Amino acid sequence: MTGDEKNQLLDTMADSVFVPYIIMAVVLFVLGILIRKAPLPHVEAEPIKEEEGAKSVKTSIFQFPQLILGVIALFMYVGVEVIAGDSIIAYGLSLGLPVSQAKWFTTFTLFAMVGTYALGVILIPKYMSQTTALRLSGLLGIVLSLVIVNTTGFTSVLLVAALGIANALVWPAIWPLAIDGLGKFTKTGAAFLIMAISGGAILTPMYGRLVDYLKEVYLADGMEEVLATSQSANQGYWILLPAYIIIFLYALKGHKIKSWR
Repeated sequence: MTGDEKNQLLDTMADSVFVPYIIMAVVLFVLGILIRKAPLPHVEAEPIKEEEGAKSVKTSIFQFPQLILGVIALFMYVGVEVIAGDSIIAYGLSLGLPVSQAKWFTTFTLFAMVGTYALGVILIPKYMSQTTALRLSGLLGIVLSLVIVNTTGFTSVLLVAALGIANALVWPAIWPLAIDGLGKFTKTGAAFLIMAISGGAILTPMYGRLVDYLKEVYLADGMEEVLATSQSANQGYWILLPAYIIIFLYALKGHKIKSWR
């Protein structure tokens, strides 16, 4: 693309998500005011109970495997969440879909997430535990990742958007599991979890690097430019698979590990 064409495309992509983000910002602002005015009690973390046979209580935040593994799982989650939302427009364009259609693809992902948020409010914890929701989310992410890299066209785009369903309930499920039993270290543990948001700034460029590398490989093999572009963008989504496997394993076993021994 020329400089002007690229700038026009970037403006179009930005405009497509402007309204959804404004709506989300307004909703969060209103919720923030309501929470600020709500008569919520001040809660202090309970001290860590002495373990049977232990000589002393834990003295370091790094002595909590469920937290460290939770930070890793949350890092992966934020990465795949951002990839699903930020790459879908470029992915649609690489498949030859028109800009007028592709500019709405990020909105599909956001609506998938919001719809699943609402479903989670209804189902959790009355009909489903947070742990079960996390297992299902990780499993769905694994399945979608495998199907995405084996499909193409608009169907593949819809599957990328469906990642919003797999992502929606991960954060609220990992958080309480990761800080469970931290006692006086709860605040520090929460800070570690917040730093895991950096996954979105690290895994997303890794996806881009992988796509560029694959495109060079395909072109070197004699594949046509258009096909190499679409194929590399599609196969780049293999990066999702290990992330969702880590999330699933944390839901299955990782959150239960309370000691490194």
